[in-house]
Amino acid sequence: MRLLAVAFVALALACGGPPEPVHAVPAPLPTQPVPAPRAPAPPPESLVLEATIADLATPMAAGRTSAVALVDAYLARIGELDRRGPELHAIIELNPEARSIAEALDRERAERGVRGPLHGIPIVIKDNIGTADRMETTAGSFALVGARPKQDAHVVARLRAAGAVILGKTNLSEWANFRSSRATSGWSARGGQTRNPYVLDRTPCGSSSGAGTAIAASLAAGAIGTETDGSIVCPSAMSALVGLKPTVGLVSRSGIIPIAASQDTAGPMTRTVRDAALLLNILADEDPADPRTAESRGKRVDYTKSLSEDGLRGARIGVARKTFAKHPEVVANIEAAIAVLKERGAIIVDPVDVSDRGFEKEEDLLLFEFKAGMAAYLASLGDATKLRSVADLVAWNEANKDRELPLFGQELFERAVKVGPLSSDEYKQLKADLQRRARSQIDGALAKHKLDALLSVSAGPPWVIDVVNGDNFTGASSSLPAIAGYPNVNVPSGFVHELPIGIALFGAAYSEATLLRLAYAYEQASHARKPPRFLPHAP
Repeated sequence: MRLLAVAFVALALACGGPPEPVHAVPAPLPTQPVPAPRAPAPPPESLVLEATIADLATPMAAGRTSAVALVDAYLARIGELDRRGPELHAIIELNPEARSIAEALDRERAERGVRGPLHGIPIVIKDNIGTADRMETTAGSFALVGARPKQDAHVVARLRAAGAVILGKTNLSEWANFRSSRATSGWSARGGQTRNPYVLDRTPCGSSSGAGTAIAASLAAGAIGTETDGSIVCPSAMSALVGLKPTVGLVSRSGIIPIAASQDTAGPMTRTVRDAALLLNILADEDPADPRTAESRGKRVDYTKSLSEDGLRGARIGVARKTFAKHPEVVANIEAAIAVLKERGAIIVDPVDVSDRGFEKEEDLLLFEFKAGMAAYLASLGDATKLRSVADLVAWNEANKDRELPLFGQELFERAVKVGPLSSDEYKQLKADLQRRARSQIDGALAKHKLDALLSVSAGPPWVIDVVNGDNFTGASSSLPAIAGYPNVNVPSGFVHELPIGIALFGAAYSEATLLRLAYAYEQASHARKPPRFLPHAP
């Protein structure tokens, strides 16, 4: 499974000194009535802590708060938690124009009304999603500093048009964890090590690690991550979030630093299913710059309309036990989730014969597509960079190894240099074989048992960050839907020793509305999510 990378920074929580002594002073007798003390102003975090998009939009509509106030509240929280305190390192860069954008949106609201449910809502995006503004787009690497895109990625343009405030960019596993075979999730040269907000010495998973940590810690209302295989659903599982990896082609990839055209997609990462559906409504769009999106024509819907607390009644869900993480407490957690599904009226088919074994050559496929895709992306930057190929990146990293290669190497880059073009028979046969086998397993199981979706464990518990040995995956189920190009959604299902666990629901191409309906009904029944406590170690 290809997830994005992280390196461990020494864990040190800042501890203040003892409080100043308080000396009691006798109060004078009042000569006139003493006014009641004024209630202190609520702290900025009360505006945004665990707030949904609707929670933020409602007081703005009533004039009780503003987009500027929300930006200020999130910036204060980022300063408190990301830059200081537990030092989460979730945000790689703040948008210097965020406050002025919020001011303009507040004026627009007063003068002309709102654009929609995202008007004035602060959103963060992963640092491989291009913006044509004062922020960088680097995939966490110093190699692309200054190489700014000529235009926004299509998903960014959609967010801006909907009235969202792009608050900043999130850290990630550098190059979406496609540089070294021994990387650690959540580390980039530019951003350092992202930490899991639940237990700080544990992995946030990758590569959308910063996005996962940021939203779990309420540093923004929602985030846009990207996935090739697991990079939305894994960090969502390990930060108790809803993370949706859409069908490849539902959301445009133009302007996003690529890994693999056959598997790459952007998607929402939020604290609730409804917020994920709201964001997907904005993101899902046809884009001439990404021909794959033409396949979604006529298949996009309003994803919020499918959400119902009764959405599990009569639904047929198959349990893909062969894809489960084998940790006994994780399995017990998922058994409890299955019990909730049954209580809410779902028909459980257990087990179904679906396996993610036999897909070891997935990485070979990604090497071919990464080499071609990266050359095309670098060319699109024009004179902003002299880099033109993966071979150029290898040379640049070697020349700057003190900054770029202090913890692990670039073995995947070096292997990508050696593969052939996309016109080669080897590539064509590899792609056809992998996609055929992945799709036939999912489609075959759905048809045989008349299923609405398949269920698995998204990932095992978050492991301790280890820069010596790299990531220590304890099981994940993302590869099958990733290789097929089919949708996959993680929903929080509970905790093991304060470490978040999630269930995965995946299904046929363009079945996002069904998956979100099932996820929403489970979420409303289970209420499994709780905010992080920033523990230094697991209890």
